[in-house]
Amino acid sequence: MAEDREGNYDSSSHSNENNHEQLHIEPIYEAFLCPLTKQIMRDPVTLESGQTFEREAIEKWFKECRGSGRKPICPLTLKELNCTDLNPSIALRNTIEEWTQRNEAAQLDKACRSLTLGSAESDVLQALNFVTYICQKSRSSKHVVRDADLIPMISGMMKSSSRRVRCKALETLRIVAEEDNDNKEAMAAGDTIRTIVKFLSHEHSQEREEAVSLLYELSKSECVCEKIGGVNGAILILVGMSSSKSENILTVERAEKTLENLEKCEKNVRQMAENGRLQPLLTLLLEGSPETQLSMAAYLGELVLSNDVKVFVTQTAGSALVDIMRSGSKEARESALKALNQISSYETSAKILIQAGILPPLMNDLFTVGANQLPMRLKEVSATVLANIVSSSAGIESIPLGHDHQTLVSEDIVHNLLHLISNTGPAVESKLLQVLVGLTSSSTTVLNIVAAIKSSGATISLIQFVEAPQRDLRMASIKLLHRISPYMGQELADALCGTACQLSSLIKVIAENNGISEEQAAAIGLLADLPEGDSRLIRRLLDEGAFDIIISKVVRIRQGETRGSRFVTPFLEGLVRVLSRLTYILEDESDIVSLARDHNLAALFTDLLQMSGLDRVQMVSAMALENLSKQSKHQTRIPVVPEQGFCCSIFPCLSKQPVVTGLCRVHHGICSMKESFCLLEGKAVEKLVACLDHTNGKVVEAALAALCTLLDDGVDIEQGVMALCDADGIKPILEVLRENQTEILRQRAVWAVERILRTDDIAYEISGDQNVGTALVEAFRHGDYRTKQIAERALKHVDKLPNFSGIFPKMGG
Repeated sequence: MAEDREGNYDSSSHSNENNHEQLHIEPIYEAFLCPLTKQIMRDPVTLESGQTFEREAIEKWFKECRGSGRKPICPLTLKELNCTDLNPSIALRNTIEEWTQRNEAAQLDKACRSLTLGSAESDVLQALNFVTYICQKSRSSKHVVRDADLIPMISGMMKSSSRRVRCKALETLRIVAEEDNDNKEAMAAGDTIRTIVKFLSHEHSQEREEAVSLLYELSKSECVCEKIGGVNGAILILVGMSSSKSENILTVERAEKTLENLEKCEKNVRQMAENGRLQPLLTLLLEGSPETQLSMAAYLGELVLSNDVKVFVTQTAGSALVDIMRSGSKEARESALKALNQISSYETSAKILIQAGILPPLMNDLFTVGANQLPMRLKEVSATVLANIVSSSAGIESIPLGHDHQTLVSEDIVHNLLHLISNTGPAVESKLLQVLVGLTSSSTTVLNIVAAIKSSGATISLIQFVEAPQRDLRMASIKLLHRISPYMGQELADALCGTACQLSSLIKVIAENNGISEEQAAAIGLLADLPEGDSRLIRRLLDEGAFDIIISKVVRIRQGETRGSRFVTPFLEGLVRVLSRLTYILEDESDIVSLARDHNLAALFTDLLQMSGLDRVQMVSAMALENLSKQSKHQTRIPVVPEQGFCCSIFPCLSKQPVVTGLCRVHHGICSMKESFCLLEGKAVEKLVACLDHTNGKVVEAALAALCTLLDDGVDIEQGVMALCDADGIKPILEVLRENQTEILRQRAVWAVERILRTDDIAYEISGDQNVGTALVEAFRHGDYRTKQIAERALKHVDKLPNFSGIFPKMGG
């Protein structure tokens, strides 16, 4: 049997429980039943006809009679009644109550015996139905159920193997708990709550629905709320159910209402925040008592939030947190700062906080000294928030910090930051260096920072952080130095050469073999931005063994031995740029020449020309090959011709000059790429020619400059031209001249073409190309003085040479 929605006991709810006798030990007397409802009467009344009915039923009968326009009649005798007075049948009611009490006591006793896991399903269901019935009939019966120790027995039925029993047990517990806090607390004892929570994840929907309805009822008791929240995973599951698209509406609503009840406990609010339900925490942060606000702000600072949630929190509570920073106690400001640290690291959140006015109180916290200054641990948090704000927000340099209209890049402010960097602990120093890194990310603000560093004389102190043992501090320092190195190259080079420690520390960072890190890319980028012709710096790098490390790194990357990362490109670019420094001081430096030979640098740079997509690597490699090739005429080995004998000197007709074979046609000595850096070896000329078709003009400039070394004074120019012909290089050089992309390219191309036109056959072939003639004329008209002179000579070559075009079939039409 089961109760209906109105709370009446419905004997027809279960097909196998449809007899009154199943709920009663003693037999039911006919006089106990209302003729109209066939139910046991609770308030029997007698009519003037002598018939007895349930008061509620007969009143309804009379109402229907009057509604149909009839006079009241007795439902049994059908005789018209003169009087509708209802006389209470007190004796019958007392008899029924006594009978009911005896039966209920007996039924309770039977229920106690039936509510065990070993009982038959039908007996358990009958017992649960009875408990449901008496609890719905009378509120006092709920106390009887509790006093009879039935609650633990009913709870035990949740572990039954029968789904019907489990569902009925959950339903019965809910009815027993309704409007009875004592019963709710009784259910909270032991393991009952944990068992109920398990049903929330059950695959059977009815069990989930019954479980969430029971939890909703239990959550109405504030003392039970903490118990529910204390069950591992309970709040997480409820949060999931409240936002579920697959659960039925009633289940979702009950889960939501349960969570709303659980919000009465601060511990639960924290758990909800951990599981993405932030609004309760933010509500307490905004509306709670000062102690609660402080607690919620502190806890907010401990959470790990997604970017979307950071924005939501900032929109909801950002202004309140900034207000606490302005006027709160030190303890409150600490909590607010920790919360702001959590939400400030996302760009959108940072912009909202800037609009809320976070910068002035933040800078005040950092710069205040004396009695009101924050302890160092809070200055660290303030510095972290500022670093977050700066790194996430463009245009921050224009925001005034106070009435004096100073900004973060004002000289005084930067001086204050630099002073703090030199006079605080590593944690604060690291964050403030990150602030400066953020402020140097723009081409406009970096000039302000550089000017302030120079005027404060902070260069040496900043470089000292390069050898800091704390990785974060060292990395922030290296990144800052890298950012300012294009503007302070010579100062930084001089400082690094002043002592060995910082330079050695930089090289150690570059030498690390744990993949490629941002710190490594910044360290090599810093060295690459220093003046390329600083021989003192190059010597120091040599002494530190830097070039051996760099060459090894380049080779490993080129061979694919070093795993790629987002920093591999800037790292490789920096390595190649620093390595190319060696080629700028080869003159009269035998040890550097030996190093270049030992590592076959010419071959390495030639190989790097093929790194498509890395324009700077290709450009620097071509420039290095230009420098190396200029040394080929000095490094080529001229063979020693043996002296002729005495007879040959007397009789010249007997002498014959020895023939030396295998000489380089351009340098007239014994050449190789490794020993003399000759471009004719290793297909270097062909690879440089391929670069002349590059879309980046800087790469074309560098490649053309390297090729021009084959036409330079001191080499066999005619054979250099032939080498270019063999590599199909003449046409691309002429194309560079015709395209006239930049002034530098025009100058180089005119110089190269003039040298090429010294070869009569080629001059005749080119004389018919109007485009080349026009380009030379344009160079003659618009070039600088030297270019005009060279263009004039080139035009003369074109005008006077005969046609030997058949000798050069590769020239084409």
